[in-house]
Amino acid sequence: MHGKFVWYELMTTDTKAAEAFYKDVVGWSVRDAGMPGMDYTLFSAGEHQVAGLMTMPEGALEMKVPPAWLGYVGVDDVDAAAEKLRAGGGTVHRSPEDIPNIGRFAIVTDPHGAAFALFKGQGEPPPPMDQMAPGNVGWHELMAGDLDTAFDFYSSLFGWTKDQAMDMGEMGVYQIFAHNGQPIGGMMTRPAEVPNPYWLYYFNVEALDAAIDRAKSGGAKMLMEPMEVPGGAWIVQATDPQGALFALVAPKR
Repeated sequence: MHGKFVWYELMTTDTKAAEAFYKDVVGWSVRDAGMPGMDYTLFSAGEHQVAGLMTMPEGALEMKVPPAWLGYVGVDDVDAAAEKLRAGGGTVHRSPEDIPNIGRFAIVTDPHGAAFALFKGQGEPPPPMDQMAPGNVGWHELMAGDLDTAFDFYSSLFGWTKDQAMDMGEMGVYQIFAHNGQPIGGMMTRPAEVPNPYWLYYFNVEALDAAIDRAKSGGAKMLMEPMEVPGGAWIVQATDPQGALFALVAPKR
């Protein structure tokens, strides 16, 4: 599991509205996690739990941190990975701690400030879900502070390898990266108009146009026109009604 994205979490300002939105747009089923002392909603695709939803902590609200999706990357040892991350120029924002009966995690940023989490679960991991199955996260994209130094950082930390590189002209190189030989995402140096580096997660839907219609009617704002990408899939990027950035990917319009 080391270097594999294993969980996704939305921290937002209106959990009930977000729950209804993603249930409709992505097709997830929802249920309360039953965690003592906190409200935490689980999003599932079929039998597979994919993501979680929670209210933004008070500290984040006070700092005016916007709602956002956070990806959790599996590691063999959270404490060791956090130390390696720090030595590589990253920052540990929430030191490693245990979630009873779930696992151990830390919230971190890469050297340029893109946020993600480190995670080591308790017990046996669940059976893997097909990366392109409806409702799963089909692609992980980093708008990096600098492509070369970012790739070296993540490769050292997670063992990711370079796959195909695409020349995007003035936008620079889009580097696809792989985990255990399977392409799982891409990264590029962020355009000048993008103020901060960030991770973006692409949720699989069966048909893009219908999902866009559902998203728009639910209050989402589209950030681009639907675009066909190499391999024939179609994508769109958007913000949800609370302002969290997300993306959709489908095999057809």
